[in-house]
Amino acid sequence: MSSPSKPFECRWQASRLLLWLYLLCLGLALLAVSLAAIPGWAQLLAGGLALGHAAWTLPRHILLTSPQAFTALRHDAAGWQLWNAAQGWQAVQLRPDSLALPWAVVVHFRLPGERWVRGLCIPRDSLAREVHRRLRVRLKFSRRRWQAPE
Repeated sequence: MSSPSKPFECRWQASRLLLWLYLLCLGLALLAVSLAAIPGWAQLLAGGLALGHAAWTLPRHILLTSPQAFTALRHDAAGWQLWNAAQGWQAVQLRPDSLALPWAVVVHFRLPGERWVRGLCIPRDSLAREVHRRLRVRLKFSRRRWQAPE
């Protein structure tokens, strides 16, 4: 394993698996709304909300085409940082409920000055196998990983 003081950086791309799963869930939600025994206006409202969620989520979290989409993570002496095209590198505080699983890494984090916690999913097909493994190891074993940025 690399030295904990050695900087680590990874950049990921859009995941076909995550896109497929999201579209499957969206299709099932729209099917359930259309088959539900509710008034037509409620079906239209629920379907519109589902499609609105897709319009918001797809570019920011699945396809990574929005400037607000986080597409890189690094860890160095300054701590953990996430990168997006709109604001560049931003220091973040990782949360203890982040997961590092073989098929996906789920990172929960808080940006300085924000009250809410955000999350992002990095599936195994969005990074090279070795880089995904190194990310999982770094998340599991880095010292002071839950420390707030300075």
